[in-house]
Amino acid sequence: MARRRWIADEVSGTRAFLVAAHARHLSQVLRARIGQEFDITADNKVRRAHITAITPDRVEFELGDEIPTPAAVQVTLAISIFKFDRMEWAIEKCTELGATRIVPVIARRTGVHLATAAGKRLDRWRRIALQASEQSRRISPPKISPPMEVKDAAALAGSTRILLSESESEVMLKDILQSHPRDGDVVLTFGPEGGWTDEELKLFHEAGWISASLGRTILRAETAAIAGLAVALSELQA
Repeated sequence: MARRRWIADEVSGTRAFLVAAHARHLSQVLRARIGQEFDITADNKVRRAHITAITPDRVEFELGDEIPTPAAVQVTLAISIFKFDRMEWAIEKCTELGATRIVPVIARRTGVHLATAAGKRLDRWRRIALQASEQSRRISPPKISPPMEVKDAAALAGSTRILLSESESEVMLKDILQSHPRDGDVVLTFGPEGGWTDEELKLFHEAGWISASLGRTILRAETAAIAGLAVALSELQA
């Protein structure tokens, strides 16, 4: 059975630490013991480690040998903000799949109350990503950026930038990715419930984005993000 993996909150030399709620979960809920072994991510490297000290708010590890890990495919998701319960589910699943970065986007059709409250959700989204990263044995969680406007999302950098759009019927996402260089980074952007406005589509196209489709059916926002990432990783890791 694979050892459980934790992402260290603090690192000092050959020592790594979980603190606060992170430590309480391990020490009190999982009843960790001194000497127990885990895999620990520290400074973006996975190391074997064992517990050397436990308090309710701090668990200390002695780091051992590095465990080789494959290089990750770089995929950023710019996701227009939608209902928070479904947004959280999408963040969790896209983290498990391997998204490198998730950028919440305030689109024209994003609900006003969602746009107003999105900034207050950032810490929660990051906690969800951290928990999902440890569960799925990632080296590090995806970066969850502060919410940004569409004009700023259109300026995101990437060697291949793809706009997923319901209005695109000819070009499939997989077809674009098959010609993408394996060492480059991909940015995928997904519209809100109701889709992109004509003005937003024009903004992305003028910035050099390529439109693509995920198929004939109309997907819910969270389904589109998960499906788009799965297609991208399947093509890029082939």
